[in-house]
Amino acid sequence: MENPITQLKSKISELTETQRKVADYIIKNPVDVAFLTIDQLAGLVETSTTTIMRLTFSLGYSGYSEFQKGLQEILRNRADPNTRLAANLKDTTGSDLWVRCAENHIKNIQSTFEMNSSDSLQSILEMIISAKHIYCTGVRSGLPVAQSLTYGLNRLLGNCDLVHADHFEWTERVHDFDSSVLVIATTFPRYARKVYEFVKAAKENDAKVISITDSYSSPLVKYSDAVLPCNVSSVAFHNSIIAPIFIADYIISAVAIQYPEKTKHRLDKLDAILKETNYHLT
Repeated sequence: MENPITQLKSKISELTETQRKVADYIIKNPVDVAFLTIDQLAGLVETSTTTIMRLTFSLGYSGYSEFQKGLQEILRNRADPNTRLAANLKDTTGSDLWVRCAENHIKNIQSTFEMNSSDSLQSILEMIISAKHIYCTGVRSGLPVAQSLTYGLNRLLGNCDLVHADHFEWTERVHDFDSSVLVIATTFPRYARKVYEFVKAAKENDAKVISITDSYSSPLVKYSDAVLPCNVSSVAFHNSIIAPIFIADYIISAVAIQYPEKTKHRLDKLDAILKETNYHLT
């Protein structure tokens, strides 16, 4: 089946005015539409589900579901490392790679900053502070973010564990979760199945979930109480973790600064132990 976006663009002149409105929205927001129900899309475009169905029929699809699957396949191909690398290599030379890399990281942090409001960040901090136990999880590009959060939050609060979602020890403990447990999950395209399964199981057992992911169309969003969207584009083939690490660093810093009554005593105690055991060189 042909690229759904290409089909829409080639057929745009043949569509009715209402159908063109739907097509325009899909072309501009393909990531969102890939995971919207037909009712949700109809509500956003202010049209009927019948109009959307007729549009997909005119493109040769059996209906909206088949069209959406085609759209999801295109997005998966875009996320493929080899495809992304080939696209990025077109305009890059060795002499400007250092500059482009720095500019890309700055842009990622800036857009991530703009996507997350102070109010949402504050509510997330309150979820972290009120949790009886915290589990941070991630694999592949999400794993360093989970590791950073686990190390930082455990130093501050002493109640945080790292769960490598590809390992299966979480399946034995997730059934004991309840509303006092918080899971902080990190995954980016192409989304890790085991992270998704862990989050789903945690939510089904009443745990709270915070997701650090690339957008609100991420599959984790369905099972999340709060979402921290991050820009993870890179100048090569991979998901850049600079912006997610920025988020993790903010969370650790904010917990330490805003809740000293919960963190200062533990930090002082840990520091004393490190000194007693002569842990550091200087």
